[in-house]
Amino acid sequence: MAHEGLFQELKVVVGEEYVVHAPEDLVVFEYDGSVDKALPLAVVLPATTEQVSGVVKIARSHGVPIVPRGAGTGLSGGAIAAKGGIVVALTRMTRILEIDPVNRLAVVEPGVVNLELSMATAKYGLFFAPDPSSQKACTIGGNVAENSGGPHCLAYGVTTNHVLGMEVVLADGSVAWVGGRTRETPGYDLRGILIGSEGTLAITTKAVVRLVKLPEAVKTLLAIYPRLNDASAAVSDIIASGIVPAAIEMMDDLAIQAAEAAVHAGYPADAGAVLLVEVDGLKESVEVESALVEEVCRRHNPMEIRTAEDAAQRERLWAGRKGALGALGRLAPNYYLIDGTIPRTKLVEVMARIKEISAEAGLPIANVLHAGDGNLHPCILFDERKPGDTERTLEIGGRILKLCVDVGGVLTGEHGIGVEKQEYMPFMFTEDDMASMARLKLAFATDDAFNPGKVFPKGASCVDISQMKAVARAGAGAFV
Repeated sequence: MAHEGLFQELKVVVGEEYVVHAPEDLVVFEYDGSVDKALPLAVVLPATTEQVSGVVKIARSHGVPIVPRGAGTGLSGGAIAAKGGIVVALTRMTRILEIDPVNRLAVVEPGVVNLELSMATAKYGLFFAPDPSSQKACTIGGNVAENSGGPHCLAYGVTTNHVLGMEVVLADGSVAWVGGRTRETPGYDLRGILIGSEGTLAITTKAVVRLVKLPEAVKTLLAIYPRLNDASAAVSDIIASGIVPAAIEMMDDLAIQAAEAAVHAGYPADAGAVLLVEVDGLKESVEVESALVEEVCRRHNPMEIRTAEDAAQRERLWAGRKGALGALGRLAPNYYLIDGTIPRTKLVEVMARIKEISAEAGLPIANVLHAGDGNLHPCILFDERKPGDTERTLEIGGRILKLCVDVGGVLTGEHGIGVEKQEYMPFMFTEDDMASMARLKLAFATDDAFNPGKVFPKGASCVDISQMKAVARAGAGAFV
């Protein structure tokens, strides 16, 4: 075999059973939660930082690219091997190394599942705030790579607001720490650069994360509307009133139908949209703010407003929202999930336009939103077995992302660029912008070996051209 020598070297580092290269076994790793697929040359599952370092050194010596991978729940193709190479799956690195309740931090390995960290810290009255809808499966390393968000990031912030420091393996196999155990560290913010870099600059092997105190009180209400426009207007009005709830989530009629059939959360089947609003904090402030939220919601002609009376009812209401994406399989064999973000004041306009695009294209679009921060998740329902369906779906996705940018929004709120949105980068960035960003790859001396073929568009705007411009401006030895 052409790569047998490479495989043997990798087995020496991580053990024979943790190097996967049989074609039938690699199929499991050819995709993530997106619609893109690519087969890697091999998959390696290291258990320690030292093993990750060793794998990187071997791959570099053979000129083989490396793709870091967490649980594979990403939705932009970030974890697929777009240009082949070795997938470094970090799911064996699952230790919570330290919980420091006094300083409210934890030190974890990248394979720790998001929800399991909060479960482990609950006995100290603490939790990890970023909560992607996939938090039962997604890992901290993946959250860091994509700068993940989640429903409660409206009030608490996204992953970058909750990571203090990271141990990383660089492209030459060396190990370094960026950031630390405090909120502020001197020098350049390399921690901020690496969070959200989608595995293109370094591999995270440990993270120091900030923990937040569990709120004294929580109140969750469900506002049910006959029309999507009414729910959209209510969201803008809530924020305009000066209230910032922990979460404001929205689902449209199609998403409600799918979720209710699967989860039985009690959402009315005839609703045009529902808002799930959660307020937390001190008991007195929660009572006041939840009453104000309900008052605002009532201005927009709801069919009904329900308030969860206990933890079980609250969990049931959230089960509908968090189970919505998986439930879409009841409506179509495939869905393509978009991740644009818009100003909240544009919600009514943009949601109406998405409905028009759906009607024009002849493909249904179910909408679930982190509505409070304008993060849209239109889900285009299609059947990849039908000729032309996939191509039409991708074209619709591009139209929706262009719409988001045109109204003052951005291409992604939490899923990253990956391969899904790389061709749309020129909607937001000029060639000069991308050339400036490409300098980071030169600074980290990756030689485009870490997660190549991601983020930057192909063709005339490809990363190679951007890097050549960066070298021309900064000088070939500027980053040596």
